[in-house]
Amino acid sequence: MTEFTDAQQQLIDVWEEHTAAEFERKDADAAVETMTDDAVLIHVPVSTGARGKEAVRRFYRDIFIPQSPPDFRLELITRSVGQGRGIDEFIVHFTHTVRMDWFAPGIEPTGRSLSMPHVGIIGFNGTKMCSEHIYWDQAAALAQLGILDQTLPLLGPAQCDPLVNENAPFNQLIQRLTA
Repeated sequence: MTEFTDAQQQLIDVWEEHTAAEFERKDADAAVETMTDDAVLIHVPVSTGARGKEAVRRFYRDIFIPQSPPDFRLELITRSVGQGRGIDEFIVHFTHTVRMDWFAPGIEPTGRSLSMPHVGIIGFNGTKMCSEHIYWDQAAALAQLGILDQTLPLLGPAQCDPLVNENAPFNQLIQRLTA
C-alpha cells in the first residue's frame, strides 16, 4: 500500500469528500465547496463540464448528478499524488438506465451494463480543487452501450480485466479479430 505524506493525504481527503458529495450524497453544493472559484471540470472524450464554480455547480446540479445511474460506482485501481495534482486510475461501473448527456450525449438509456477504465487528473490550488480532467475511451463505451458495431477492434468490459485480475488474458482482441 502506498504511503502518503500528511500534505498528500490532505489532498486525497478533499478529492474523496468531493466524490462522496457527487456519488453518495448527490449534493452539488457540497461538491463545489471543495473547489476554487475558477475551477474547471472537463470530461475530455465528450468535452462536457463547466468552467467557474457557479457554472460547475449548475452542471453538477442540472446534468451530472441527475443523469448518473443509481448503481454508478467507482473502483479505484491506482492513485498518485504530488506537485499539486492527484491522479486516479479507476473503473466506472453502471447500468445505463438514464440518459447521460455528460457521458454519452443524445443517447437514450440502453439498459446495458458498462465497466470502463478512467483516469482522473485533479489539480489543486492549496487545499481546494482547481481542475478535474476525466479521461475514458469513448469508442469502447459506445460499443458497450450497443451504439458502435462490435466487429470493430474494441473490447467491452474485458478491457478492465488486466487492471484487476493478474490472471486475466492479454491479446483477446488480436485473437478475436485474426482467428
